[in-house]
Amino acid sequence: MDWKWSAHGSRFAQASGILELMNDLGEAMASGDENLCMLGGGNPSPVPEMQACFRDQWKALGERPEELNAVLGKYDTSQGSPAFIRALADFLNQRYDWGIAPENVGICNGSQTAFYYLFNLLAGEGKKILLPLSPEYIGYAEQGIDPELFQSVHGKLVETGDHLFKYHIDFEALNIGDDVAAMAVSRPTNPTGNVLTDEEVAKLSELAKAKGIPLMIDNAYGAPFPGILFREVKPIWEPHIILSMSLSKLGLPGTRTGIVVADAPVIELLSSVNAVVGLANGNVGQALIRPLLESGELEGLCEKYIRPYYESHSRQAAGWWTEALGDSVPWMRHEAEGSMFHWVRFPGLPGGSRELYQRLKKRGVLVIPGDAFFFGLECPATEQSECIRVHTAMDPEKVKRGIGIIAEVVKEMYAGT
Repeated sequence: MDWKWSAHGSRFAQASGILELMNDLGEAMASGDENLCMLGGGNPSPVPEMQACFRDQWKALGERPEELNAVLGKYDTSQGSPAFIRALADFLNQRYDWGIAPENVGICNGSQTAFYYLFNLLAGEGKKILLPLSPEYIGYAEQGIDPELFQSVHGKLVETGDHLFKYHIDFEALNIGDDVAAMAVSRPTNPTGNVLTDEEVAKLSELAKAKGIPLMIDNAYGAPFPGILFREVKPIWEPHIILSMSLSKLGLPGTRTGIVVADAPVIELLSSVNAVVGLANGNVGQALIRPLLESGELEGLCEKYIRPYYESHSRQAAGWWTEALGDSVPWMRHEAEGSMFHWVRFPGLPGGSRELYQRLKKRGVLVIPGDAFFFGLECPATEQSECIRVHTAMDPEKVKRGIGIIAEVVKEMYAGT
């Protein structure tokens, strides 16, 4: 049959960076090739202590049969589990004194789903989502029902050391026009591992409040959990801020539990969308984590196990880049301030990052080419065909081998072979 899709359907039918990423990862997993260096995905690493904790929580839940039956056999409210929401609101108030109530917290089936809802509830039909710091998360790129949903501002690239750089928000270029419905940032930033400074976030917040628009902060890797941050930051929330959180990077991506902290009307509308689109949310993640929130254990687990795990892997990989590349070719790495990725640039790379991506696939190394993270820009960024994103917290032996192969292929490309 010759299927005819709507304009909205055609948006999903076309090629996209996130679809390419998931397809390549799926094919690699299905191949069963144990020699593959899968450095492209965003799956959290299996932190042993966290896995043991979740097994203990699951066992304890099984010893409360009435609760387990309700978790597995009943729909929760479209806002989420009332007990989990109360526990989270209490936890955030104790930690940050935000003064939030249960009506300020809503659950979605993953934070990416929450952003799809929020982007399209706030913008479209000429209204824009402004991304103040490009490059930005690949998963946003195709989320707009309106294909022109995003407007991005390229980050100010500042060299900070030998083969090191950092992006900062270019506030001089940040024009918040009347067509901007909201601003959105991720912190830490996927793909670069950048962490916006407290001063940058405060300034964005002030600009959003003055303009009467929300500031959306994607906190999937941030504080207080999972806390994959290698520098100290101060999380903020006010009624004009929409803060998303997630259980995925704790080590529970399969539970698809996204959290939104926002003004009560935002949560009310999200709950309505949840009811219309999917009735309710998954219960399991909320049930596993609620006792850890109530006991106060969760943040300590993040500080003791999750942050050190990812930070040590990042530092180790940083040494491997220097060892493999040295001064043999032009290269720069973004300062790793959080998340689980390294963002590496090869200035003037012959053939660009797409050619590098294809060559690496043939050598059994999967990375993400950087061009998919630069969307919504008026003019192409100089480095968008020169960068790759690399997951650094997988099996260390494979990460080291993968970085070595990347170095070999990059040297070949610069040499024209």
